[in-house]
Amino acid sequence: MNRIEKRAIGTSTARLDGPGKVTGTAPYAYEHRVADPAYLVPATATIARGRVRNIDAAAARAVPGVLAVLTVFDAPRLTAEAEGEYVVLQSSDVAYRGQMVAAVIAETPEVARQVCDQLTIEYDPQPHDTGFRPDHPAMYAPEKANGGYSADSERGNVDAAFGSADVVVDEWYSTPEEHNNPLEPHTVVALWEDDELTLYDSTQHPHGVVEALAPVLGIDPSKIRVICPYIGGGFGSKGAPHAHDVLASMAARAVPGRAVKFAVTRQDMFGYVGYRAPTASHVRIAADRDGTITGLIHEAYTQSSHVSEFVEQAAVSARSLYRVPNLRTTHRAVALDVPAPFWMRAPGEAPGMYAGEVAMDELAEACGIDPIDLRIRNEPEVDPETGKPWSSRRLVECLREGGRRFGWDPDDRAPGLRRHGRWLTGTGVAVATYPHMVNPGSEASIRHEGDDRFVVRIGAADLGTGAWTALTLIAADTLGCRAGDVRVEIGDSALPNATVAGGSSGTSSWGTAIVTAVEEFRKRFGDRPEVGAELTAAAGENRELEHCRAQSYGAHFAEVRVDADTGEIRVPRMLGMFSVGRVINPRTARSQFIGGMCFGISMALFEESIRDERFGHVVNHDLAEYHVPTHADIGNIDAAWLDEDDLRATPTGSRGVGEIGIVGSAAAVVNALWHATGVRVRTLPAHLEDVSGALP
Repeated sequence: MNRIEKRAIGTSTARLDGPGKVTGTAPYAYEHRVADPAYLVPATATIARGRVRNIDAAAARAVPGVLAVLTVFDAPRLTAEAEGEYVVLQSSDVAYRGQMVAAVIAETPEVARQVCDQLTIEYDPQPHDTGFRPDHPAMYAPEKANGGYSADSERGNVDAAFGSADVVVDEWYSTPEEHNNPLEPHTVVALWEDDELTLYDSTQHPHGVVEALAPVLGIDPSKIRVICPYIGGGFGSKGAPHAHDVLASMAARAVPGRAVKFAVTRQDMFGYVGYRAPTASHVRIAADRDGTITGLIHEAYTQSSHVSEFVEQAAVSARSLYRVPNLRTTHRAVALDVPAPFWMRAPGEAPGMYAGEVAMDELAEACGIDPIDLRIRNEPEVDPETGKPWSSRRLVECLREGGRRFGWDPDDRAPGLRRHGRWLTGTGVAVATYPHMVNPGSEASIRHEGDDRFVVRIGAADLGTGAWTALTLIAADTLGCRAGDVRVEIGDSALPNATVAGGSSGTSSWGTAIVTAVEEFRKRFGDRPEVGAELTAAAGENRELEHCRAQSYGAHFAEVRVDADTGEIRVPRMLGMFSVGRVINPRTARSQFIGGMCFGISMALFEESIRDERFGHVVNHDLAEYHVPTHADIGNIDAAWLDEDDLRATPTGSRGVGEIGIVGSAAAVVNALWHATGVRVRTLPAHLEDVSGALP
């Protein structure tokens, strides 16, 4: 590919979709105007395992305003292709508490809700198991972990390394169940007309919804259209359709010609739309006295579901982060009577790097070495997993430059010694890494509108990340015109195919497709195309990535203060220093970095879904009791990055920025908490009682 002259790329650009959002004129899924809508409310199981014995829906169907009632005994049949969470109302079997067992469709949401609450549902409960623990007798070895990674890996002689080590760290670390909770919940509006289905859906992957639902509903993919120009956040949970999309499609079939609106309630957001599974990590590190790592074992345990398998790839980052000649990683899972887990921002990396980076801090303590020096001392020259060179690896620079900006003091590492007024203070560091992903299959179309103005079409999704603006900048520089002369159309499966907005792959995958399409456009039409000239092209494979390893890196620095009287924990400042290739739009990239770091603070100090093992449900299933940071909890937080181009990764020189902000950030907070108090927190989130015994 030709080298792109970057004029728009790299400029701080306001979101093109910003005015519509702040004025309330940008339609989110539920807000799309449709004629004469109906409303859907589901009834969910109140047992964790068993069968529905009977549903008395006769009285419900007679209520004025009720259009239809669907139950597990009479709902329309799906095809045999329906599997896992897509098997909706097809059986009386109950696999988890919160599973949808009936639904009411009515003229108003109030009628639908009231009638749904009045349904009489009888169950035959069976013994259930919803308790995750790493020594569960049903723990098994999966074939693959999320992302297609092999469950286990080993290199060198691990046992010998531990047998001869001067220093050994051997600890357990755990993270709780967490739920995504974007500001806009999962919503969908479904409409059948002439055997064609239109879905106004809040999704990170319009074409993925088509691909998943068409075989389940038994229709040709060309008969489904998914529209979603605006999304109010997703954090991974909207990366694929869930049971609510299937139910809305079934309900709309029951009332042909009527659009059916379905907004998942905040309480049900803790039910059937995915979550981060709890994890437990047994991390052991063997090292020489000078901190040189000679061996590492990361055994990761996680919760899966009888509905469908999902295994957090928590140990994968350990395979390539440091120079470790002798390494063993394993993943084990237990299927429980719970909903199916799914993606939540940096699945695998977020919980796994928390464990690994706290263990590294413990190694630094045991060896009496500065934590930054320890990490630099174990920096690999090539990828330890494949032996390939890096496309770009500037982690050491992130550590050094980040430490300089933060004011890191390598000589002040003893815990529990600093006090400012009533506050015990400490600082912590952790590194971040996230794989560079470019998903194959994205296509883009280019059309010349005249006067050197162009329309670029691609079925991408902007879930609040700034992709709409970033793609405009990429298109402008590739076409050699001003950004204001490019109109990018996204968020519709009727547009050329686009891969998922997930895995920090969106801008890389879609941007590559746009660059490819522009190059093909110029080859066919030249530099002076006629009005109406149009071409669609698909992104080709990046052969460069066959010969190198592409990863993004970062370093997190956090200051923690602990009230000496109450144990209250605060994070007054935090800095992230990142290496992500060329930053397309500094304004939105910084927002992504800081958002991820706020996720890390939340992970360290706040978030925890509490599942009652007696009944199988999450008891704190609302934002009153599921705690996340507010503005008052976030202090002086900043993000910066190294200036670079990684042209081996993408033709624009960029790598993904959406998830690396959360990776490692929770560990930096916990490491700072140890520095402030001398208390090592190995189970998230940290609580007041964890530090109360160390208060003066």
